[in-house]
Amino acid sequence: MKNEYPLVSIIVPVYNAELFLPYCLSSILTQSYSNLEVILVDDGSTDSSPSFCDKIACTDNRIIVIHQKNRGIASAQNTGLNTAHGDYIAFVDNDDILDRRNIELLLRALLETGASMSKARWQQFGLSQLEEIKEKASIGVKAAAKYTILKNPLYLYQTVFCKSLRVIGNTLNFATEAKYFNEANWCRLYKREIWDKIRFPEGQYAQDTAIASNLYEIMPTVVDIETCLYYWLQRPDSVTHKMKSSSFYHDHVVAARRNMEICFNQRITPARSYYTLMGNLQHEKKAAKTDEEIQQYNRDEIIAQSLTSSLSPMNRLLCETLRQIRYFEKTVYDHKIKNMR
Repeated sequence: MKNEYPLVSIIVPVYNAELFLPYCLSSILTQSYSNLEVILVDDGSTDSSPSFCDKIACTDNRIIVIHQKNRGIASAQNTGLNTAHGDYIAFVDNDDILDRRNIELLLRALLETGASMSKARWQQFGLSQLEEIKEKASIGVKAAAKYTILKNPLYLYQTVFCKSLRVIGNTLNFATEAKYFNEANWCRLYKREIWDKIRFPEGQYAQDTAIASNLYEIMPTVVDIETCLYYWLQRPDSVTHKMKSSSFYHDHVVAARRNMEICFNQRITPARSYYTLMGNLQHEKKAAKTDEEIQQYNRDEIIAQSLTSSLSPMNRLLCETLRQIRYFEKTVYDHKIKNMR
């Protein structure tokens, strides 16, 4: 008989998050669905996060704490995956907050549809809103909104990403927002077998982007829930908000290359990865200062030329048009969202 209440493993990479970790863990431990395994991977934190993890583990036997030397978020996520016993896998960033019904509704959607992954909507918030969001999330959404079952998530990931076009599509009743996929692993619930042969590349940035196409390629269907179940804290000191090194941009170029090669094999136009490739290549050129960095940029430029030459003129035009639209949107996004307080 199929288990009606399967174990869900929640993986939380922890690094110097003493100010936010209590909010995050409180939202996890008070989930309406209680059959959880909460894996806290302390990745060599130098603040009070490690002791906090140990103390809270003494209060709840669902918590597993692992301490390791600092090796980066990819290593922490892989450690969590290697430790997990659950039938389903979720990831949570250590400074974000889950709606009280997050796991309940994501799991229900999977059980009712048989999809490989369920996803929901999220909301960004600033530091000044911590208490407000904590209260809102603790109440929980009233009911699950409609499901949208999606096929060929790799195609959707690569083609549906411009916010303005998603708004237009929703206005025309095409459920375009439901078709939006990004690289983030949070606000999702996965069947465990999706991760059987996939791990994050360690020692580099853009670890989530690097495996996005690998994940979506093997998913027959995904189910989207039209409700907000996750709150994403915008911190000015986060890596994605402040990192501007040449190696940061290079790693995104490498990730885009991996995704584009998979798309070419699947005969899918890699519009989103084209946007990632070209944008980060430009940033890498500006950031490269040392001889080694300049040589790396030159190699990346040759790779980019090879990849883009594989596109037909029509697909190249499509990719470039979507890139320009998205570039404008990102300019607005960076000003409005990343500067939240």
